Amino acid sequence: MVTALFKVVLMGDGSVGKTSLRRTYMGEGFRASYMITIGADFAVKKMSLEGGHEVSIQIWDLAGQEHFKNVRSTFYKGAQGALAVYSTVERSSFDNLPNWINECWHNAGKKIPIVVIGNKIDLREQFKDNPVMKHNIVTTEEGRQFAEQLAQQGVHTSFIETSAKTGENVEAAFLELAIKILEAGGLS
Repeated sequence: MVTALFKVVLMGDGSVGKTSLRRTYMGEGFRASYMITIGADFAVKKMSLEGGHEVSIQIWDLAGQEHFKNVRSTFYKGAQGALAVYSTVERSSFDNLPNWINECWHNAGKKIPIVVIGNKIDLREQFKDNPVMKHNIVTTEEGRQFAEQLAQQGVHTSFIETSAKTGENVEAAFLELAIKILEAGGLS
């Protein structure tokens, strides 16, 4: 059995659900109220992967507000993977993903594996019939295409849609990142 510790960052604009994803993954439950993360929050969880790999995921939940940018830079150091999160009902958060990924790779010092996460899929259905909100919806295909563009750059990447509220695909997103880190040579 091989045991490893993977440092990962959870990044994206404020209010896209990063902390809710982490809380749901850690079994702490979903909270509908929003509180900003100041600097970064931190959690560790163990998982078992195929092939006998026991992995501890060290999750750094980074503050999404612009004024925390200078503080965030240090938290990327040593990261082996990233979860790039956007809200499926907030187009600007999707449009900002390239900035987040560039910030990550610059501060990590290399192109680390990334799982692109479209969160809040539970809200997309109720927004699609709202004439004011429907233009903010990001489709599954758009998210998939973005992840494919990263993969074409030689990056170990995946795309998944989640709901921190319902728990849908939350566990799968973290598992997928661990697999991508392994594929990129994370145990060497």
